[in-house]
Amino acid sequence: MSIPEAVVIGGSAGAFDILRMIVHALPKSLPCPVVIVIHLPPHSSGLADLFGNETTLRVKQAEDKEPVEPGTIYIAPPSYHLLIESHRAFALSADPPVHFSRPAIDVLFEAARDVYGPNLIGILLSGASDDGAAGLQEIHRAGGMTIVQAPSSADSLIMPTAALALFEPTHVWSPDEIVSGLNRLLSGSGA
Repeated sequence: MSIPEAVVIGGSAGAFDILRMIVHALPKSLPCPVVIVIHLPPHSSGLADLFGNETTLRVKQAEDKEPVEPGTIYIAPPSYHLLIESHRAFALSADPPVHFSRPAIDVLFEAARDVYGPNLIGILLSGASDDGAAGLQEIHRAGGMTIVQAPSSADSLIMPTAALALFEPTHVWSPDEIVSGLNRLLSGSGA
């Protein structure tokens, strides 16, 4: 894969620390958007500020109808599903929870697959539900690169294990491998 057009990342229980590591290590000239869904209690806020402390890149909560721009890290807002529309703008949805979650990782992954196809990287981290597994499989089927956190390194292995039960992703990596591999991919030096 050449430089991807977008990166989508999903996680739940146990994913916060690795997300901080990923955000901290992203290249300063980030060539694409990075969009993150992490399961949070309703009415949680401030995640963009917390991740913003890890980088000089722009980190913000995604907003409805906002264009998806390179060089920016977007965080899904609590209590809404986050989608990317064909004209590459965000859409927020209050549709029912998926896998008991809103925002749901599957919703973002499937919408991003429809827009970016094979030019997408999907990453699924530690988590205590199977949300994200089917969506990551859809990214894989579309020719995108798929990365699953090695279950042995996950605080909660349900999410990565669910993905591995469905398909064989491009990479199964430890947190350190995810951080360094993603940095290489986004810097144009390959995996």
